[in-house]
Amino acid sequence: MDSLITASARSLASGDVLGALKHVALRDDPPALALRGIAMARLGDYPKARDLLRRAGRGFGAHEELARARCVVAEAEVALAMRDFAGPPRVLASALAVLERHGDYGNALQARLIAARRALLLGCLEAAAAELSRLDIRALTPALAAVAQLAAAELAMRSLRPAAARAALAHAGAAAARSGVPELMTEVMDANAALQRPAARRHGGGDMSLDEVVLLLASDTLVLDACRRGLGGGATWRPLARRPVLFALARSLAEAWPGDAERDLLIEHAFNTRRPDQTHRARLRVEIGRLRALLKGLAGVEATPLGFAIRPLAGRAVAVLEPPIDGAQASLLALLSDGAAWSTSALALALDASQRTVQRALADLEAAGQVRSIGNARTRRWLAPPLAGFTTILLLPASLPLE
Repeated sequence: MDSLITASARSLASGDVLGALKHVALRDDPPALALRGIAMARLGDYPKARDLLRRAGRGFGAHEELARARCVVAEAEVALAMRDFAGPPRVLASALAVLERHGDYGNALQARLIAARRALLLGCLEAAAAELSRLDIRALTPALAAVAQLAAAELAMRSLRPAAARAALAHAGAAAARSGVPELMTEVMDANAALQRPAARRHGGGDMSLDEVVLLLASDTLVLDACRRGLGGGATWRPLARRPVLFALARSLAEAWPGDAERDLLIEHAFNTRRPDQTHRARLRVEIGRLRALLKGLAGVEATPLGFAIRPLAGRAVAVLEPPIDGAQASLLALLSDGAAWSTSALALALDASQRTVQRALADLEAAGQVRSIGNARTRRWLAPPLAGFTTILLLPASLPLE
């Protein structure tokens, strides 16, 4: 490795991005292209960074698979920052295998950490936990250790384990202080602040912290969780995210407890019509039957002169857990509130929805002034201002059910 490449790498390691570029700005050999790509990523020009890293990867010969693997890892980190999940995970996995085979454990740990963070963003919590469990924290640099502990904290929060999240954030803060990177220290502070903010609201009550939500879900109370769209009590959980009609009926009944909900109100909420006829009433009876079957072992649904009422077993109380922001686009806004620019395809992948569904929701939010787009066609990305005053942990997709 020549002296300019070495000097540029040292400048990057010390945080002097512009100094690193000065050494290699006019060079087009693969090592220089790779360093220029990393420098452009540090400056926030992700499209240019990805282009340079791809050119560098193609420039290394067949006998330089280690250098190519390092380019793949750097490009994967840029794609993560761009919220671009189009690349197949097996490419990063292949690069990870090459790095481990050549003994480059530092970059191998970085690759595994990128895979874990990608899984977190997509709501694949079990995959993220598996990747994080393979990390040897002791072998990480302070900066990477801070990032790993931040990922572990987010996983714990989204798995409804606030105590574990606090422990991980304490380790992240110590690692960030050792690294001396101001951005990492700020990120740890933001994560700690998010853990203290309200995570949900109780119907008829006030805001609830994540700790209070966990206690409520673990109690004997029958909880209609409108954040994660499910219903449960104690160790039992019945998901309703893919059954919107049953969720609407269950929510209306839970909100009316200990009284009953009128038939016309149930029809309006479940079937979105204010002019019910006999067909709607017949369909309501069918859906109530399905809801009874779903609630077996938790509660019954009784017919009353006015409509229907939910009757929990064993004298349980009923509570409705409401999101801090409601509506069909709540999860979409929660994803966009991280301040990063998301593509439509990435949002669809994270939400497990079709791109057309996401496009319609984005159009509605844009018309309401809640999101904005940058770029055109395939380069279009979506942004939203941060949601202040509460945390969006319970609104993010694929929260782990309590079992």
